[in-house]
Amino acid sequence: MIDHVVLGVHHLDDSRHFYEHALRPLGIKVVVQEAKLVGFGDDSGKPFFWLALREPSHRVHVAFTAADRAAVDAFHAAALHAGGVDNGPPGPRPEYHENYYAAFAFDADGNNIEAVCHRPA
Repeated sequence: MIDHVVLGVHHLDDSRHFYEHALRPLGIKVVVQEAKLVGFGDDSGKPFFWLALREPSHRVHVAFTAADRAAVDAFHAAALHAGGVDNGPPGPRPEYHENYYAAFAFDADGNNIEAVCHRPA
């Protein structure tokens, strides 16, 4: 089981803005803010996804679980609205499995961020 993930970013404030908006439809929010770190988590208050002001991570793929397909759609719209670059619109991905429904966006540092729902329509 993974405890947490840390992405290095060029601009902490810009990255925080992107992730705050993109992850909000998934129930993920800022739970820790420090000078060079931002921690995202859910209502438990435990951060599991961190942004750190340091040498940027590149080409990392992080997938977040969505409760339903509407949340995947909302993630994608919010990510693009917050400055992300489309890397795959919401839709089925049967090459993974019959109920795989996902959307993808690149963040400002080129990381591939995904929201995925594994539940049937």
